[in-house]
Amino acid sequence: MFVILIALALSTSAFSQGKDVVDIAIGSADHTTLVAAVKAADLVTTLKNKGPFTVFAPTNAAFDKLPEGTVATLLKPENKSKLSTILTYHVVSGNLDAAAVLSAIKSGNGKVVLTTVSGGKLTATLDMGKVKLTDEMVSSAYVTVADLKGSNGVIHVIDGVVLPK
Repeated sequence: MFVILIALALSTSAFSQGKDVVDIAIGSADHTTLVAAVKAADLVTTLKNKGPFTVFAPTNAAFDKLPEGTVATLLKPENKSKLSTILTYHVVSGNLDAAAVLSAIKSGNGKVVLTTVSGGKLTATLDMGKVKLTDEMVSSAYVTVADLKGSNGVIHVIDGVVLPK
């Protein structure tokens, strides 16, 4: 697993150098839904701040797993607050690269509870050699690409949308 994480980090590090976490997401064809949501929630300026931020970034395919119409409904102006809460639930203060996450899981006897910017909790564990995030609704997402390092934090790509209570 460590070899995979290192290979992924090396293959993407040149892509992300000098860009902040928002710029990295904007540059990814797999994150157009996330970028649209961040813009709709008016979080671009916040996520371009100094940070550091650790962002668990769902792919377009992750958003597609949500019930039909969910994304369109969340993108409506009247749902800006709810969308903001969901998006900030994917962000943790600090610069938690893969090594830090794995170390925290090991130190926590197999799990670590992360407090998100929205105030919610995400539980990180290892499952079949991958970092698994379990949300407050007891749904899970896996980190598929780790350590996209930006000037104000790090992004870990995930295959699901995690949701607060």
